[in-house]
Amino acid sequence: MDERENRWGWVAAGLIALGACLALLAMGRPPICTCGTVEFWHGAIDSGNSQHVADWYSPSHVIHGFLFYGAAWLLLRERPMGVRLAVAVAVEAAWELLENSPVIIDRYRTATIALGYSGDSILNSMSDIGMMALGFLFAGRASWRVTLAIGLGFEMLTLWVIRDNLTLNVLMLTFPIEAVKTWQSGL
Repeated sequence: MDERENRWGWVAAGLIALGACLALLAMGRPPICTCGTVEFWHGAIDSGNSQHVADWYSPSHVIHGFLFYGAAWLLLRERPMGVRLAVAVAVEAAWELLENSPVIIDRYRTATIALGYSGDSILNSMSDIGMMALGFLFAGRASWRVTLAIGLGFEMLTLWVIRDNLTLNVLMLTFPIEAVKTWQSGL
């Protein structure tokens, strides 16, 4: 493994995250919650979601890291970890930019239970990228069985607590089912 290429991958990952931060700022995203506070954990399912450092959707970004690590292991196995991480950060950063575009914000409002969703704060988007990176690095160290068990545990926990998770989020964005939306809203 080329150590120089590995180091450049780590630097590139940081620069990609910084570029995403600047792009979100240029898009007019608020740096922090418009409520004026910064919380490390926001556990309520309300307008503070996706505005603070972590919330019930943070585990889904950790799972992104698990999935991206698996994909990078399959497709970029010969590349050093830093390069694979840079690719994963680029994919997650692209999602954060897309997720905060009017088309996706409107899709969340119409197809999911996130009726008042207004997009992420920059702080939350950067945290989401960081959560993905933590998941990616964890998956790189842990066995696939442990990673799978934790991913399934996160999915079940968030399904139980907030009636939502990564699987349902993808389903409802791509193929909304009214019965699922009704169940998620507790009706």
